[in-house]
Amino acid sequence: MSFSFKRLLPHILVLIGFVVLSLAYFSPVLQGKKIYQSDIIHYIGMAQQQKEFAKAEGEETYWTNSAFGGMPTYQLGAKYPHNYIKKLDLTLRFLPRPADYLFLYFISFYILLLCLKVDFKLAALGALAFGFSTYLIIILGVGHNAKAHAIAYMPLVLAGIILTFRKKYILGFLLTTVALGLEIVTNHFQMTYYLMLLVIVLGIAYLVDAYRKKVLPHFFKSVGLLLIAAFLAVGLNATNILATQEYVKESTRGKSELTINPDGSAKEVTSGLSREYITEYSYGLLESFNLYIPKFMGGGNREDVGKDSETYKAYTNLGASPIEALEGSRNAPMYWGDQTIVEAPAYVGAVIIFLFVLGLFLVKGRLKWWLVGGTVLSWILSLGKNWFFVENAKPDSNPITNFFIDYIPLYDKFRAVSSIQVILELCIPILGIFALVRLFNDFQKDEEKLKALKYSVIVTAGLTLVFLLFKSFLFDFESFRDGDYIEAYGQPFIDAVIEDRKSLMTADTLRTLVLVLLSAGTVYFFIKKKLSETLTVVVFAVLLLFDLVSVDRQYVNNDNFTSALRVDKPYQATVADKEILKDKGHYRVLDMSSEGQSKPGRAAYFHNSLFGYHAAKLGRYNELMEFHVYKNNMNVLNMLNTKYIIAEEQGNIFPYTNTDANGNAWFVSKLKAVAGANQEIVALDSLDTKSHAVLENTVFNENNLKANYQLDSTASIQLKAFKPNYLKYESSNSNDGLAVFSEIYYNQGWNAYIDGKLTPHFRVNYVLRALEIPKGSHAIEFKFEPAVVETGSKVALASSAIFGILLLLGIFYEFKQRKAKA
Repeated sequence: MSFSFKRLLPHILVLIGFVVLSLAYFSPVLQGKKIYQSDIIHYIGMAQQQKEFAKAEGEETYWTNSAFGGMPTYQLGAKYPHNYIKKLDLTLRFLPRPADYLFLYFISFYILLLCLKVDFKLAALGALAFGFSTYLIIILGVGHNAKAHAIAYMPLVLAGIILTFRKKYILGFLLTTVALGLEIVTNHFQMTYYLMLLVIVLGIAYLVDAYRKKVLPHFFKSVGLLLIAAFLAVGLNATNILATQEYVKESTRGKSELTINPDGSAKEVTSGLSREYITEYSYGLLESFNLYIPKFMGGGNREDVGKDSETYKAYTNLGASPIEALEGSRNAPMYWGDQTIVEAPAYVGAVIIFLFVLGLFLVKGRLKWWLVGGTVLSWILSLGKNWFFVENAKPDSNPITNFFIDYIPLYDKFRAVSSIQVILELCIPILGIFALVRLFNDFQKDEEKLKALKYSVIVTAGLTLVFLLFKSFLFDFESFRDGDYIEAYGQPFIDAVIEDRKSLMTADTLRTLVLVLLSAGTVYFFIKKKLSETLTVVVFAVLLLFDLVSVDRQYVNNDNFTSALRVDKPYQATVADKEILKDKGHYRVLDMSSEGQSKPGRAAYFHNSLFGYHAAKLGRYNELMEFHVYKNNMNVLNMLNTKYIIAEEQGNIFPYTNTDANGNAWFVSKLKAVAGANQEIVALDSLDTKSHAVLENTVFNENNLKANYQLDSTASIQLKAFKPNYLKYESSNSNDGLAVFSEIYYNQGWNAYIDGKLTPHFRVNYVLRALEIPKGSHAIEFKFEPAVVETGSKVALASSAIFGILLLLGIFYEFKQRKAKA
């Protein structure tokens, strides 16, 4: 027992160290403060209604009316029965947010390196290099929690795969199942997809190596086990996966039926996102040097260049007061790359990139090639539309990106291709640490190590010297946004900004050069036996922490934290909100105030909003917004039951009551059948939605509908009860009628009942529900009863049971094996 504890003690100490570092970096959490994340603030607004429902009803709603007219909650934090893998995830994230994600970065990468048979000291060093990588910290600052969550489990998945290929079949299988289950539970399928691409690269490297070593049976046995593990991991997450798969077809990520744009021009027809949308955030060729030199391209869109900057002087020359000039210099437009928005550079680190280059010369075999392959693939795909020697690139400029969009399944479902750089941010630290592993072993002669060191210094330090000596010849430091500043402030202002951009690049290039030389010196002294292995690790730990943390703190620090109350309740009701909330009916609100436009989740916090904040809205509703809502088409606003409009005049916010809103439901006298989606959405421009409805011919014929319905003044339909997932109406009509409901049509779960009998309903007016109602008085109910949740929950329960049995059998087998060896 003492021997086992002695072996575990270093890992326990490392674990405690990771907890301390995570809490130290985000120390305000110890005071009860929370990080203010813009994306999470929007999410809180979007999720408020379902949160209140769960608290009041004691159950989950899988539909919310709070945003975009109504949508499923599958991508809004919905909780599912028998989701035990989620419970494990919550257990692992025991630290306060966002320290929990930083801890996951550390521990996951540490386990990966241990599975690669790296000494615990170097594994801990690698975990620091990965966890403090600037991009991974930045996304925590802005609230990309799901992305950070998914990235954190990536190394753990690789650890399970590698253990399996190392013939640790049982442990590898179990770890892969759990790790991949945790990866999927993060619900960021884009990051998981990118991980899959890296796993394919890894698999190719292992396949080639197995072929050369004539061990193909072992390779295919491992692949078979991993496929079973993947199948089980999917099963553990069955409900979310099935629900997402169902929803994505109806969302903006699915195929649109429209072939025209709002202006009438021809639309690019795709099965996923448009090429332009996919490549909107493409990494620049020059921008790639940000990975090595943090402010090579100025840093972020808003940088604090201080009182001694040329930008500060330019503001004062324009007549700004010292306070105004200081404020301007704290938000200086230093970034001169091609991306629209950049919060901070995706800095990997000068020290770890130096070690990565050293690893290129010292490390051999399959490990090197899958890491290099993953790095190169990640970098090329991150360029998106950009390509060599192409300026002002169009969305189809990069042939490799085009190939992936056109031929690689699911690639066209994701945008912001620059984020695939998370793969190189994972691969680079691994190879960098293995450079030290090879440095510390005796398999290579000191002469070979010195030769590798020399070449590494030539490459890394040589590159920085080129930038220092020739920057004015190589770069113009101009941004595509500079024209706006010239128009506003004049050419002298932008000249001053350019001087500050040059200064930032020079300072950070010198910084990188110094760090490279210190790193090279440390390696040199170790080779010359002037430093011990332990002291070398300590020196590199200090260099890494200084290198990465000093950059991280410029963008995410204690200033990002605020009181827990401000985060938990980020929106305060205005006079307009309070006035509208006096109306206890069921209606929608259009927030046109400046705050409502800048904070699209705000209105959803209090009301059923027409707008919201989400990356995967219902596709048809998004098209309705583009064609009509954004243009304030009152016909469309009325049919959506927009009873209140929050307006603003000269800073005063007030509610405008729209007395022309159609209400919750109404009978129409005429149905207009049109040829397709194009004609249906265009027809809404002038349609009298109070008495007429429009629909596609196919829907008209499938439901055996009539073109005309007799309608008299006594016909009525009234909403009597409503919840996010339930609506009840009472109708009275002396004739058979057609009722239109101001509710978003979504046939994957919404069921209509007339007097308790399930009755088919259909879509009209591009997004709304309609139902034929027999004459007389009737009770009509709409219930959201998604079958996918029930089916998925059963699969998740079965998968959890199967994995539990396999886990117990695996533990029993390992125990017997160890006992037999003893």
